[in-house]
Amino acid sequence: MRRVLWTVGRFTLSTTTASVPRVPERAAFYFDLASPYSYLAAERVSGLFTEAELEQPEWRPILVGALMKEYGRTPWGYSDEREANMAEIERRAAAYGLPPLVWPDPMPANSLTAMRAATFAKQTGRTVSFALAAFRQAFAAGRDLSDPDNVAIAGAACELHPRALLKAVATNGVKEELRRATEEAAAAGVRGVPTVVVGDEVFWGDDRLEEAVEAAASAAGGPISGT
Repeated sequence: MRRVLWTVGRFTLSTTTASVPRVPERAAFYFDLASPYSYLAAERVSGLFTEAELEQPEWRPILVGALMKEYGRTPWGYSDEREANMAEIERRAAAYGLPPLVWPDPMPANSLTAMRAATFAKQTGRTVSFALAAFRQAFAAGRDLSDPDNVAIAGAACELHPRALLKAVATNGVKEELRRATEEAAAAGVRGVPTVVVGDEVFWGDDRLEEAVEAAASAAGGPISGT
């Protein structure tokens, strides 16, 4: 409660108003379908937020290649760390109880078409279902998401008609939305994927999901359920 005073002529009036609780900003989960670390995070993030009895994060597709270019970085898939990272991803997938990784060829793939499709899926309210279907196409079935047919298969899994999906990815509206989302991500401090943003805090990496959930629980005003 808070007391409010104001003056009318020679008289001072007062009233008591209930303080309005701050509503925490919804967490955001940034991903790119070409990123196997994003795949690992996508398979876990919803469950972690559910276990903590928190509102689900908003899934936001962005083009990580544009971020790499912006910050002058080279994807690890083209670096000397390629084999070590692939082995680490396979180890984590096994630890999380996911199917064995089946690596697409090429890896990394050009994700532009797939990410435009993810942007269209978001516009139709199917972000999560499309993203999971596409991730599983890429890293559980080893299919190349730069092939529009594989993108269409992922769309069909969440009731997006293949012709409508592939037509949408060519529209200026979808292209501009993906560009805008990527620029907004960079402005929010996103430097790579997967990233969860909670308020002003940025958690980059599959191995930081638990930290992100703790931050979201703290912002919501209580401890994580079960801890």
